[in-house]
Amino acid sequence: MLLPLLLLSAAGFTVLTTEFILVGLLPSLARDLGVSVSQAGLLVTLFAFAVAASGPFLTAYFSRFERKRLFIVVLLLFAASNAVAAMAPNLGVMALARLIPALGVPVFWALASETAVDLAGQERAGRAISVISFGVICATVIGVPTGTLIADAFGWRAAFVALSIASLLKATLLFVFLPDSRMDKPQVKLSQQFRVLRDPRVSGHVLLSVLLFTGMFTAYTYLADMFERLAGFDGSVVGWALMAFGAVGLIGNTLGGRIVDRNPLAASMIFSVPMALGLVLVVPSIHSLPLFAATLALWGVTQAALFPVSHVRVMKSAPEAPAFAASLNISGANLGIGVGAIVGGRVIDAIGVGGLGYAAAAIVGVSVLVGVGLMSMGARPEPVEAVDCAT
Repeated sequence: MLLPLLLLSAAGFTVLTTEFILVGLLPSLARDLGVSVSQAGLLVTLFAFAVAASGPFLTAYFSRFERKRLFIVVLLLFAASNAVAAMAPNLGVMALARLIPALGVPVFWALASETAVDLAGQERAGRAISVISFGVICATVIGVPTGTLIADAFGWRAAFVALSIASLLKATLLFVFLPDSRMDKPQVKLSQQFRVLRDPRVSGHVLLSVLLFTGMFTAYTYLADMFERLAGFDGSVVGWALMAFGAVGLIGNTLGGRIVDRNPLAASMIFSVPMALGLVLVVPSIHSLPLFAATLALWGVTQAALFPVSHVRVMKSAPEAPAFAASLNISGANLGIGVGAIVGGRVIDAIGVGGLGYAAAAIVGVSVLVGVGLMSMGARPEPVEAVDCAT
């Protein structure tokens, strides 16, 4: 069981690094393409909105395909799109290069999550998702910072070349070592999958993910810019700072995976409140390195924990169609990422980069209120055959 999970985690590392790589490249990319940082930030919005719009439909359609071949095709698609991004002469071509892999993210992430929980069992869903999410955290610990360091040394285009090569290598690893998936469990019809949206609890959980990720990425999208303009870090220091920020996320990923199986909604609240506090303290702590480091650690741990927590929370809200529920969370999260990038860009234009933490914390605060409302609605009763169709 462990090897397939680790292979999917490694592939997820490349997939999510492709999505988040711009966090560390925005300043240099914007300078090279002759646009503002907030304009370049719209590339994050484009990617996220494409995922949000296409996720449920593409996941529902491709869920009928054999998993191993599907995952390999997605990685080959990423290799080609990252190569195009490396050669992009302007923002328009870069936008096209970012749009293509955005269609593959929800398919890979939702079906890899389903595969992971199928292997581990419903009662260990949180830990299985945390193994897969380890690739996501490594994308922030290693992927984004390494891309930033590569960009500082060789230019931002080299970072996309490296991602293209990594995608090819991961596709090869899956081809050689990932076993073919069994397709013997009953397939849920498309109409049945969309039927879960009739339950207000499911819609409420998706809304909660939208708000949480909007708050996160209002600030996180421009974290490299915050390091440069507020803390005065240069390019190489920004890379190491991003790596440290992601590294503490390993703690959060482990904590989130262990806590979420007990009470997914309570786990979301447990990590949301301190994350809001960390966001509020970013600017006031900027002039004290120890306090600044502690604040970033609090933000990094809680943000990383909310990745697996949100994913499991939405999947368990619709146990009869968990892969589709996973795609709903991915769409909701990416809608939040896109909106967050827009909000953060507007905050920068209106009051400066110093206002990002406060705006992000306010949005996270709204998500806490939604979570309290969901708690008052009570738990949704699980169907008798939930385990048979669980992811």
